[in-house]
Formats: sequence, structure tokens, C-alpha cells
Amino acid sequence: MNFKDIASVAGKPGLYKIIKPTRSGVILEALDEKKSKLVAGMSMRVSVLSDISIYTLTEEGAEPLESVMKKIEATYQGDTGVDATASDSELRAFLKSVLPEFDQDRVYVSDIKKLNAWYLLIHKNCPEVFQESTDTDKEA
Repeated sequence: MNFKDIASVAGKPGLYKIIKPTRSGVILEALDEKKSKLVAGMSMRVSVLSDISIYTLTEEGAEPLESVMKKIEATYQGDTGVDATASDSELRAFLKSVLPEFDQDRVYVSDIKKLNAWYLLIHKNCPEVFQESTDTDKEA
């Protein structure tokens, strides 16, 4: 599994593994202990993690989420030290430690909370995502 196989659905908590497309949408499976399935229709906004970026002040203007997640894994290895109840300054310091050039005006605290929650969910339920992605980088 890699970041192209994981999606988020607007209005639904958590992340989902993409099982297969259907005529009217896509079949998803929750990445939690329940493994509940969901058929996301055309009216639902489904975002694949490989297509998501975080705003930066660099020339490119954004850093891919996959790259940021790899940096978090390399730095924290599963224990970020922040949770949903952390203060705004703690959350911003967490992201700054991994991505110092992030755009503080366009990246909201809610985005950082979601990033942290997604990282912890992936690290807990499918840690192979981080190993596979680093192996593919070495081959390229």
C-alpha cells in the first residue's frame, strides 16, 4: 500500500483504503480497527493523499503530503508528542520542526491537527506505507 491507495472523504473522519472503483463511485475501507466499508458516490469529495500538499513559502509554493509524512516518520517514528488537545503554538511548533518553511498564514491549526491525526492513524494501522515509499525512492 502507498499514498495513492489512501483517501480522505470530506465530512467523514479518518482515512480510507481505496478498494476498487465502481460505476457510480469508489469502494473504500476504513483504516481503523472496525474496517467498515463505504461506497463513496460521485457527490462525495474524495481526496487521494498523494494529491494533497501543504502550503510553503518556497518557490514551489507547496510540499507534497507524502514528503511531509516521511519527514514526520523520520523525525518522530510514531510519537509526535502532540494530540488534538495541544495548544495552537505547540501544533505550529510541531509542523515547524518538520517543515520550517510552511506558510503560517495559509496552513490553519485545524490542518495541522488533521495532519497529525492522519500520520498517527497511518503509523498505527499500515506502517508499511512508510517503508515501501522509502524503498521506491531509492530505486528511482
